[in-house]
Amino acid sequence: MSDFIAPKSSGKKDYIGAFAVSAGFKQEEMCAKFVAEGDDYSVMLLKTLTDRLAEAFAEELHTRVRRELWAYSPDETLTPAQCHNVQYQGIRPAAGYPSQPDHTEKLTMWSLMKVHEQTGIELTESLAMTPASSVSGLYFANKPAHYFAVQEIC
Repeated sequence: MSDFIAPKSSGKKDYIGAFAVSAGFKQEEMCAKFVAEGDDYSVMLLKTLTDRLAEAFAEELHTRVRRELWAYSPDETLTPAQCHNVQYQGIRPAAGYPSQPDHTEKLTMWSLMKVHEQTGIELTESLAMTPASSVSGLYFANKPAHYFAVQEIC
């Protein structure tokens, strides 16, 4: 991922961003209520909805970064399908996924952004986010930035 950010020695002005969002606060309490009522369908529906809302919020923030905050794509007009196919400039990789497999990078993000203090999102001992319907990651604006998979080294 470091290939997608200009080194300090280059003298170029460049940015890297980080984010953490959640749509899962109070989810556990609501699910417990549904379980007590024997309503497994509502549990599944609520968890799916909060997961999708967290992802949608993360995508909305990335769109704002591209169009307004960093404004490197101010005239971007993509359809939802184009967004899903990552046809925009830049990427927002997340720790634990193939292009950024090391979950411990979340510790640095949480420290720098004061995520817990600012949002209430916590990290478990195994570095999972809680509430579970949370998303975090980095922003890279570099045109050649792309997602890739880290493969086993033999």
